[in-house]
Amino acid sequence: MKKEHGHVKVKERQGKEVVFMKIAIAGGSGFVGKALIDELSKENHDIYILTRHPEKFKKQINLTYIGWLTEEAKPEKYLERLDVFINLAGESLNNGRWTPERKRRIVESRIEASKEMNRIISILPDKLSVIISASAIGYYGISDDETFTETSESIGDDFLARTVQLWEKEAAKARSYSNRLILTRFGVILGEKDGALPMMALPYKLFGGGKVGKGNQWLSWIHIHDAVRAIIFCMKDARIKGPVNFTAPNPVQMDTFGKTIGAALHRPHWLTVPPS
Repeated sequence: MKKEHGHVKVKERQGKEVVFMKIAIAGGSGFVGKALIDELSKENHDIYILTRHPEKFKKQINLTYIGWLTEEAKPEKYLERLDVFINLAGESLNNGRWTPERKRRIVESRIEASKEMNRIISILPDKLSVIISASAIGYYGISDDETFTETSESIGDDFLARTVQLWEKEAAKARSYSNRLILTRFGVILGEKDGALPMMALPYKLFGGGKVGKGNQWLSWIHIHDAVRAIIFCMKDARIKGPVNFTAPNPVQMDTFGKTIGAALHRPHWLTVPPS
């Protein structure tokens, strides 16, 4: 049996109510986006992936690619009765050195995507159930001895912290168009073949692994599977809104993490690299 709760579809499956939502995802071709789409597809939601090049993809069951961030793109035409907007778009932090040009792209890509998200949802006829916008724990800055929670008043002043603050400021404008806005402050996301881990593991594979500086820097990490499940949990739980730190319960210091990588790869942890 099928019924409607607002414009959220609900079906009876084996005696249980199952909710099917219309979900837009920006940044669906990235590390987190691809994993999230794989997981959401198992639940048969109607998923719309916003991309600059929709022609590269074929429509699949419950999965549609639509254009955005190009002059001719009008994604709002496809997004009426939208329930959820998830914005993960932005230049990757892991692809090379942070040159002045890359820093510019890192900032501008996030602001541009957030502005376009706000434009789209501002002209949709219905208020959304929830908007989820990517962010980062870089918001808090760096400390050797302080523990940061979502209520911490500490705000960093380095490049990443300033980037996150601008990012969240633009995303915050979406509050008017949704019942809830969630800011997912990601820690370092780890996966076997993507994210930060392959680059961190490379020196060990080349027998050159070791600590950087004193090695006492804290690594607040989360596995990609946990990050995806946490996004979905936040999406479904109507009690959650505002910033949410996406990290494992126990951060580790970089020296300990390096030793763990070395042990897993059967490589030495011996070379000390001076801090830049």
